[in-house]
Amino acid sequence: MTVHTSLTGRIAVVTGASSGIGRAAAVRLAAAGAKVAVLARRADRLAELTGEIERAGGTALALAADVTDASALRSAADRVAAELGTADLLVNNAGVMLPAPVAELRTEQWQHQIDLNVSGLMNTIGAFVPQLIASAADRGVADLVNTSSIAAQNIFPNFAVYSGTKAFVTHLSRTLRAELGPKDVRVSAVEPGIVGTELQSHVTDLGAQDWLAGSKKEMTWLAPEDVAEAIAFLAAQPAHVNLQQVTIMPTRQAA
Repeated sequence: MTVHTSLTGRIAVVTGASSGIGRAAAVRLAAAGAKVAVLARRADRLAELTGEIERAGGTALALAADVTDASALRSAADRVAAELGTADLLVNNAGVMLPAPVAELRTEQWQHQIDLNVSGLMNTIGAFVPQLIASAADRGVADLVNTSSIAAQNIFPNFAVYSGTKAFVTHLSRTLRAELGPKDVRVSAVEPGIVGTELQSHVTDLGAQDWLAGSKKEMTWLAPEDVAEAIAFLAAQPAHVNLQQVTIMPTRQAA
């Protein structure tokens, strides 16, 4: 089976698009022909991104919003429908990683990860899944792609809260696939290993910082563009093919 990665005619929404995987995914999807709505809090970063996409001949819409604000996301969804058309590809990517020993009781960091990685994910689903269902009914396929992590499956000391949020993402994705698949909405969880993004710069725990620094010396980390390529590939599959779970690892990362 040959898969062509043309996404001409698709209308994509990417959250967490101001940096990292989200930014790379927006650029890659636009290069494949999709019209792309990019959503994040930092309006200046979104302006730079949409400018880059448009200079390359693509179409992009900047939506400055926080995924923890359900009302703002509903307004963003209305703008996508009005200005680009009904969304048929959602890359649900916004997230944060703040590892630390649970015994240190960094409760604000726990809550921040839960608010963004779980509640923000659900707010985005609530805002855009109705459009995905409508698109699938019209054209026969739509895609919901949730960014998870290998932390959803594997054990990493001091990453308990982050890993718990990503386990939620992966299991939710499996269950939603059973619910939305009969409506021709494909659901995929993308689980990367270590990717060089801004996530590492947010880490405040010294032990986790040392672990990350050591791993960077031992292996070549994934680039955001590596994950973006996989997202474009799964979205370009024939309508009857759903890549349910995609794990992407640096070659030298054992687990």
